Order: sequence, then structure tokens, then C-alpha cells
Amino acid sequence: MAIKNRVFSGARPTGRQHLGNYLGAIQNYVALQQGNDCVYCIVDIHALTTVEDTVNLRQNILEMALDWLAAGIDPKEQIMFVQSMVPQVTELHTILSMVTPLGKLTDLPTFKEKARENPNNVNYGLVGYPVLMAADIVLYKTNLVPVGVDQAPHIEFTREIVRSFNYRYHCTALLEPQMKVTQVPKVLGIDGVQKMGKSLDNHIEIAGTPEETQKRVMMMVTDPARIKRTDPGNPDVCNVFSMHKIFSSPEEVASIHTECRSAGIGCVDCKKLYAKNLNQRLEPFRAERARFAANPQAVWEILEDGAKRARVIASQTMAEVREAIGLPKLDY
Repeated sequence: MAIKNRVFSGARPTGRQHLGNYLGAIQNYVALQQGNDCVYCIVDIHALTTVEDTVNLRQNILEMALDWLAAGIDPKEQIMFVQSMVPQVTELHTILSMVTPLGKLTDLPTFKEKARENPNNVNYGLVGYPVLMAADIVLYKTNLVPVGVDQAPHIEFTREIVRSFNYRYHCTALLEPQMKVTQVPKVLGIDGVQKMGKSLDNHIEIAGTPEETQKRVMMMVTDPARIKRTDPGNPDVCNVFSMHKIFSSPEEVASIHTECRSAGIGCVDCKKLYAKNLNQRLEPFRAERARFAANPQAVWEILEDGAKRARVIASQTMAEVREAIGLPKLDY
């Protein structure tokens, strides 16, 4: 029997997920369950680096969990939990910070990006974010991390930390994870310019009602050069057409590609068809989500069970880390 890879991935609890999250991450989470042991984490401590108002934090965790479960993550076969429910991660974060050069942290592109976005809140946690990410990964004996190309520097950074730790303490306590580069589609928001995101209010929630979804779709920007209904359009520069290629049938895509260029179909009808097809695709997901949402306590129990199983792995890793360093043994 082939040995399964252990996959780790985490996401900040931003509440209800949108199409960008769904196409870029959640679908991949579900697919990776085939043939792998997966550890999926809602990283609430990470969120504290940029979020000051936590009044909605628990609700956001629940909303994200509902979306993951409804999309098809199997909490019985895989581990799904909340980061702060496994306190060993903060202990390992502290230990790993001792082998991390400060200059390396401030050179990472994501730190520079976050610092630009939050110039008045460049806190220690933001600087140390990659160390906590590394702790997340190695704590669970992860050997495969699915990431987009933009996250590659963080995985290489994690590998460097592992090598530094193992070299300093003459051990093999931590595993050096491998990177699995995933093809993440660039999903533009309803403005057709910026990447879909809640901060810009240009997103479409996958858990929205059919009416809400249609309303948001009808706001989408199409070919900016097409002013009148009788103007021929260019589907290759139309964000709506790019989504048709994902959610509509090949026959519909081919028809729209032709009819748009000849003004045989207008932007309004094109968006109505996309909204209809998107709602049809999301209908099973929404039904499953409603089933889970009817019993939120059961969802928290799923997360607690996942954390319990995660702590078993985390405790073993920390026992090896403490042994390698020479720290006293601790009964977790």
C-alpha cells in the first residue's frame, strides 16, 4: 500500500467565502482528499495580525467551516480544526523564532505587501507571520503543502527554518515539507479589474441566495468598449465570459463567443445566463450548507474533534522538539 502524503493548508477566517476562495482554494482542498491525509486549519491567530475588531471572529470561523463542509471536506477522514485550539503551535512558533534571522522576515514579499496595506499596524506578529506559518506546517509532520506560485517563498522559508533547527540541535525532529504548486485561477471581482475580495466589495458569496447572486452578477463589468446593445463585443476581455468558461456548458460558451462578437447577444442577457448557471452549480452546495447551518453546535463539535486529533500529532512533534533542544519533558 502506498504511503499517503500528509497535506497541510490553512486560511484566515474571513467569514462567508466568495467565488475566488472557492475556485482558488476550496475546490483544491476537496480534490486533495483523494489519496492524502489532509490537515485543514482555520488560522484565527494569523487573523489577529491585521484584524483589530474581533467581535465577529467566532462567527467568521463558523461561516468558513460551513463553507468547507458544504463543499465536501470530510471531517471524519481528514482533520479540520481551528488554529488556536492547538496551543502547541504558539510554543513551536516561539522556538522557531530563535533560529530565524530578522532580515529574512522583512525581506519576504508578503510582509512588504501587508506593511503597505497596514502602515499604522506593523506589529511584531505581522513580522513573525511566516514563522507562525512554518510552525503550522511542521507541527503536523506535513510533507506536502499546496500553494500558488506567489506563496512559494514562504514554503522555501519554512524549509530553511527546518534545516536551521535540525542543524543547530543535531536532530531530525522536524520534517522539511515539499511544495505542490497549484494552478489557481485569477478570479476578478465584479469590477473586472481587481482581484475578487471582500475589502473591495467586489465579491460574490457562494453562500448567497439566488437573488443575491443574480444581483451581484448583474453589477459585473463586461467589455468596457461595448457601449450600446448593438455594438459588437470582445469576449476575450470580458470578465463575465471568463466565468462562463467555468460555469457554463461548452456549447453555451461557444455560442456566447460567437454571438457577442456579432452583437447577437447583449451584456444583460449574457449576465443573466451566467447567473442562472452559477446558481444551478451552487444549488447542491447551498442545500448542504443549510443542513450544517441548522445545527451550529454540531459544527463546533466537528472542529473540536479535529483539534483533539491534531493535538495528538502536535504533542508528539513537541515532545521530539523538546528532547532535541534539551528542554524538560512536558505532559500535554
